Amino acid sequence: MPVAELVGVEKVYGSGDAEVRALDGLNLQVNQGDYLAVMGASGSGKSTAMNILGCLDRPTAGSYRLNGVPVETLNDDQLADLRNRELGFVFQQFHLLPQLTALDNVTLPMIYAGVPASERRQRARRALERVGLGQRLHNKPNQLSGGQQQRVAIARAIINEPALLLADEPTGALDSHTTEEVLDIVDELHRGGITVVIVTHEDNVAARAEQVVHFRDGRITG
Repeated sequence: MPVAELVGVEKVYGSGDAEVRALDGLNLQVNQGDYLAVMGASGSGKSTAMNILGCLDRPTAGSYRLNGVPVETLNDDQLADLRNRELGFVFQQFHLLPQLTALDNVTLPMIYAGVPASERRQRARRALERVGLGQRLHNKPNQLSGGQQQRVAIARAIINEPALLLADEPTGALDSHTTEEVLDIVDELHRGGITVVIVTHEDNVAARAEQVVHFRDGRITG
């Protein structure tokens, strides 16, 4: 069974002369263990597709199944629960809470998932150690470099063992050396069995993936 499957997905904004068709009958299948890079010019629909894959937006038409669940049938609370259980997110801007330590930032998804407090800190510690931040557990974001903040974000993204890791321009705010370090971590996570979809405009980032798809005018062109 595919982890994620989009069939005939459309996303339309506005109406009449102001109508914008961001996705136009998109078909995309992501299987267990895939490492997929999504590329395309600005306005090609790749970020809209990522938002739908991440259950952050709903399609205007078509269907989306995430681990076999028809997403369009869910209400907002069910959608939030599915997103927290099945998906991990890494963004260009790290979206860490500045007042919290690395450890506390990573525990947040587990709170929403109902993981017991006694287990949360142990799992968060292991996740941070996995991304090489075992010595930075109690640092706040302003005490960490950009690369270290992105590592915290990755640890937070994988803490609930998601079916799918979605990374939207995860190296866009990083220098070339730090980019390679972060991509090495993503590669390692993939080798460990995590399914990855990464949106990027950088060829060197896409080259890490096993499959690359290109978006144009809301469709996949190759």
